[in-house]
Amino acid sequence: MTETTTFTPSGDPEDTEQPTAAIVPFPLKKTTDPDPTAPSEGVVKPGEWEAELPDDADSPEIEGLTEGAPVDPPREVYPPSVAEWMEARDKARLPVLPDWVKLPDQRTAVRKWAIRHYSAVVGYHALRLPCIYTPKILFYSPRGAWRWSAAVGRWVFDAEGRSLRVAAVAAGDAGEYMMLSRQRNDRVRLRGIVAVIVGLIGLPAALVLYVMAPSWVLLLAVATLTTTLGAAGAPVDRPLIDRAKVTFRKRRLSSDIVIRAHEASKLTNKDQSIAFPRPIGRDGDGWRVVVDLPYGKTFEDAVNAHARLASGMDIAPTQLFLDKDETSGRRVSYWIADRDPLAVPSGKSPLLGATRVDFWKPFPWGVDERGNPVMATMLWLSLLVGAVPRQGKTFSARTIALAAALDPYVRLYVFDGKASPDWRKFTKVAHRIAFGIVPKNGFDPVVHLLTSLRELKADVEDRYHRLSELPLHVCPEGKLTPEISRDKKLNMPLTLFVVDEVQEYLQHPEHGKEILSLLVYLARVAPAVGVSVMTATQKPDDKACPSELRDQHQARFALRVGAYQVSDTILGAGSYSEGLDASKLLKSHKGVGILKGMSDDAGIVRTYLANGRDAESILTRAAALREAEGTLSGDAIGEAAAPEVSATILDDVAAVLGKGEAKVWSETIVDRLADLRPAIYGAWAELKPKPKAEALTAALKPFGVATDQISRRIDGRQVNKRGIKRDDIATAITERNKKRDAG
Repeated sequence: MTETTTFTPSGDPEDTEQPTAAIVPFPLKKTTDPDPTAPSEGVVKPGEWEAELPDDADSPEIEGLTEGAPVDPPREVYPPSVAEWMEARDKARLPVLPDWVKLPDQRTAVRKWAIRHYSAVVGYHALRLPCIYTPKILFYSPRGAWRWSAAVGRWVFDAEGRSLRVAAVAAGDAGEYMMLSRQRNDRVRLRGIVAVIVGLIGLPAALVLYVMAPSWVLLLAVATLTTTLGAAGAPVDRPLIDRAKVTFRKRRLSSDIVIRAHEASKLTNKDQSIAFPRPIGRDGDGWRVVVDLPYGKTFEDAVNAHARLASGMDIAPTQLFLDKDETSGRRVSYWIADRDPLAVPSGKSPLLGATRVDFWKPFPWGVDERGNPVMATMLWLSLLVGAVPRQGKTFSARTIALAAALDPYVRLYVFDGKASPDWRKFTKVAHRIAFGIVPKNGFDPVVHLLTSLRELKADVEDRYHRLSELPLHVCPEGKLTPEISRDKKLNMPLTLFVVDEVQEYLQHPEHGKEILSLLVYLARVAPAVGVSVMTATQKPDDKACPSELRDQHQARFALRVGAYQVSDTILGAGSYSEGLDASKLLKSHKGVGILKGMSDDAGIVRTYLANGRDAESILTRAAALREAEGTLSGDAIGEAAAPEVSATILDDVAAVLGKGEAKVWSETIVDRLADLRPAIYGAWAELKPKPKAEALTAALKPFGVATDQISRRIDGRQVNKRGIKRDDIATAITERNKKRDAG
């Protein structure tokens, strides 16, 4: 019978007019035979009754219901084609010879390793032979002689069967004992005869050897016998020969170990484990493990548990590397190294053997944690390098500058705020170079940096203007090309502007603000026209290196730092959550850092080493290469800074403007300037009309003075040339004076 009840959602007891639910009991059936003592109908005990659902689809209880569509779509299985099957078989086939046999560079590396390894082992033991091994042998040889003679005596008199004979006597088994006794007597008789024969032959042989053999043979025989007896008498826990190399901890990784590590890291539990989408296997000098974390866990959770995961696998944290999988938020790829790969030097820079470098192409900068080469490029970007002192920051940045030096068509600007010897040899090739912040012998390095920055800013602005005017077949889409950058007439080479210890210049009391402004401009705008900026600092905080400059660098390289916050400051906010933390690097990881932004992937780079002598060798070759190509310029050949960055040029231009002249052609101004100051502007006057006008344009741009087309009628014909306006010069002088007064 159907019982109807009412329900009032509002909770009002008076609102009971309409029924809203009907209770229909399921028919019940017994699961066991009827029991006379069972409770009355309607009272059900657990386990005795179960609901009986109707089997007939036409039953009134399920009338109107239809079967729904499957939740999961059917899996479509496509048989592989013959080509796909053959390709899969080809990929599964192992190479006949390993790479180290087929590749010349690999064979060379293996040969060098073998020579280095075995020469070290031989030298190690040769040094210890007279002072350690020989005394040990002499000390242990009497014990060895006793052990050897005792072993021979036990063998001759069948000592190994004594326990069986004693057991037979204890058991009262006369037959067994007699059999064992006869066997023992036979063995002793035979072994005794063998021992006597050996003694009769050995003793005369020893006497003959002593009397007739050369002394060196006698010494060799005595040394061999003594060594054998010493090895026999050496204690088991103290070996006679020391190990010449350390055996690294290397164990086979299993799924149980990986699961244990995730349980210890609280990333999973007994009821919710991880999955392995592919088998665990070797990957270089380590193991590759790909896991699917439980649903709800992410790559960021694994990054936060990095130290606990390493502990759960019983390895050092520097042996565990995490990679994100873009196909799933819960999939993590681990690489577990057999030993700390970051403490292994990456070796000498390949630039030592390079005749020249094409800076338009990636060049070798280092290797990753698995030893794979890492190629760097400075095209269309700026690079920030940061680290605590003495971690290889300068050497890492200098390797990039050395690669640029080996391309004769790359213009180099090098400034070192700490005036160390690391960059001194770049005077051979650098267009502009200076060291430190203290003036010396009438030369102010900070002013020289400021002058160079103004010069470069004017060059960048001029490049944008000229690239936009070049024909499309020469400059497609208005962008710099290798051909344009190597055309000396166009004068737009690839340029690398290097500032090491940039914080020293940014904190300069007089010029710091302007240097910051110019660096921000160049880092943001200049890479698009082939001018790259690389700054290095050991103080990446907002005070020493403001964020407005750091944020303009598209690429970041962080060597070891003190805290993850500093790592995030160098690499960019959010890098720590991506698993990028340079504070986890150790002091022994010199020249090792995390690279981000130079390519789509971020990761570890162990930069190649080029010490001072190597750098000098490379730069000597680079200077000769540039001299042969005719690309040495600026400070490298003693050319003074262009006068366009001199503050007096505004006054000089104003001085040569005639009364009532509102507009004057640029080439006319240059001729007048050459008459006014021949030592400074004389070289401009010797140029052709167009380069002459461009020189004045570049000189005035840092002061906000632009050139315009000025029309003149000459011999009845209208002539247009670029020139300047008197009002623009007057405005620039006024603004300059205001800045001076404010300073």
